Formats: sequence, C-alpha cells, structure tokens
Amino acid sequence: MDRSSQIIRTSVIGIVANVLLAAFKAAVGFIANSVAIVMDAVNNLSDALSSVITIIGTKLSQRPADREHPFGFGRIEYFSAIIISVIVLSAGITSLIESVKKIIDPAEPSYTTPTLIVIIVAIVVKLLLGWYVKKKGEQLKSDALTASGSDALFDAIITTATLVSAGIMLIWGISLDGILGALISILIIKAGIEMLASPVNELLGARVSPGLIKEIKQEIMGFDGVRGVFDIILHNYGPDVMIGSLHISVLDTLSAHEIHGLTRKISTLMSVRHGIIMTVGIYAVATGDNQRTDLQAKVMKALAAHKELVQVHAFYCSEKERMLSVDVVPDISSHDDAALCRRLTEEIQPLAPDMQVTIVIDHNYSE
Repeated sequence: MDRSSQIIRTSVIGIVANVLLAAFKAAVGFIANSVAIVMDAVNNLSDALSSVITIIGTKLSQRPADREHPFGFGRIEYFSAIIISVIVLSAGITSLIESVKKIIDPAEPSYTTPTLIVIIVAIVVKLLLGWYVKKKGEQLKSDALTASGSDALFDAIITTATLVSAGIMLIWGISLDGILGALISILIIKAGIEMLASPVNELLGARVSPGLIKEIKQEIMGFDGVRGVFDIILHNYGPDVMIGSLHISVLDTLSAHEIHGLTRKISTLMSVRHGIIMTVGIYAVATGDNQRTDLQAKVMKALAAHKELVQVHAFYCSEKERMLSVDVVPDISSHDDAALCRRLTEEIQPLAPDMQVTIVIDHNYSE
C-alpha cells in the first residue's frame, strides 16, 4: 500500500471511531435524558472533520502536474495540516474562555453514572485513536495526519481532566473544573501553535534535515572522481517531491564524456534513493605542474585563512580571458556581502595582477 492510501485508510479509521463514539454518546444521552451528553456526541461528529480534511487534502495532492503547476500539488498536504492546526488552536482558545468563565463564576457540576461511563469510554477511545493516528502520521511524514492524531489526544486529555475533576468533586466536594480546564487549554494552545509552525515553515521554505544533507554528501563522495560536494539547494514540493541542485568538483583532466556519465549516475541515485530531481553542476580542479595550479593553491590558501569564511571552492582561472573567480561561503554572522567581497578582492588581486578577479559570495542554504 502506497503512502497516500495509508493516510486515507488511517483517516477513515478516525472517522469511523468518532462516528461510533458519537453514536454511543447519543444513545446514552437519550437513555439518561441528558442534553449535555447528546451535545458532546455532536462534538464528536465535528472531530471527524479533521480526518475528512486529511482525506481531501491527500486526494488533491495526488493530482498530476499540469502546465500551471509543473511540480504537482504535493504542497496541498501542508494546507490540510494548517487547517487542522487552526481547528486545534481554536478549540484550545474556546476551552480557555469557558474555563476562565468557570473560574470567575463557578457552578457546581452534576455528575451521574451515565456521565461517568461516557467520560471513561471517551478517554479510552480517544487515547487509542490519537496514539494510532499520530504514530502513522509520523511514520508517513504527514503533518495533517499527525495534527489529526494530536487533536484526538488533546480531546482525551481534556476528558481526563473532566474525570479527575469529577472524582475530586464526588470525594471532597471541591470543583476544579475551571482551573484544570484553563491549564490544559494553555497547553493545547501552545501545542496548536507548534503544530501550525511545521506546515507553515515547509511552505516558507524551511531548511531540510541536516541528516539528509549529510547522507547525500556521503553518497556522492562515494563516486570515483568526485573531489567535493558543494552548493546543495533543495526545494520541497510535498512529502514525495523534491527539486534540487548541487555542484561537484572534479579534476580538470576528466573528459566531457566521463563527466556526463558521472553526473548521470549521481542524478539517478538521488532520484531512486531520495525522490529528488537533482541538477548536478561541475567545478574543475586545476592539476599538473603549471601556473594555474600554483595560482589556485595560493588563492585557496589565502582565502582559507579567513575565519569568517566557512568554505572556499569553485576556483576558476582563464589565461585567455584574463579572469579569475572563486566562490566563498561566509559565516552566518557576516551580513555585509558587498564589503566582504571588496575586501577579499583587494587581497587576492595582487596574486593575479594582470587578471580581473571576481569573488562570488555564496550562502549556505542546506547546512
């Protein structure tokens, strides 16, 4: 079963569980003639909305790419997660408002046997459902499914607080409904904000996992002929689609045919192993006993001595065009690229007095 099918199946389980729980609450409510329990049953039907949103988002995200959306619709899943996160956040705010009202104007709650039965059953069902859905969401890397599972777990926590409050009320005659409700509501609001941050960051272009970058570098360095891996940039277009680019450095003695074969192997590996559509660029490392090799060593040594530079690469020198260029990656604490570029250019220029020196300021987008 593929990823989208598993997400849909898990969401269907969430819908069925909420509908059955709603039916149970409604039946107990009618038998006990309790409007509160019946209304709580209606609330369970609204909880199924999270699962419905997840299914709709997953279905829409599977639409094939078209002219207007050449990378597909995978990011729709992030919108689904945002909607569910907002639902959780709204529930937390509403719960906080009601809890504060109870603190200001406390009312003595009335707990009956049917009410306690409903509370206990709801806790068990919501705990199991929330644990299962959230676990599947983490396994499938689905923010929407994870948010839906968290929503169910929060319901279980709120209901548990109600049960604890009921026990304290029955034993000691003290009502803690408002205080417990307020504390839990604050936790839910905090969690809702954190849940909202994940899909929003993905849409804004969050940095990819450092572990993935490290793995990619290790895999590419395993190819014969690769001397270094630089400038990795990855764009996320959904959990299943990534578009990216990188540069590798190779000896300038390799032929175009050999370089073509090497880049083809790398792009194929990235597609098969990680689902990344990767463009591979080339930097040539000067070799042999000649003026270009000596100049390369001097320039790279001079730039590497700067502590504010975390990386120096892409040395290029053309005697015919009388030009020299090199890329540098400054530390994140460096903010004035223009000033840094001028200072480095002035330092390197004497090493190649008859050439046009160009310092290219790169930035680290992945590490």
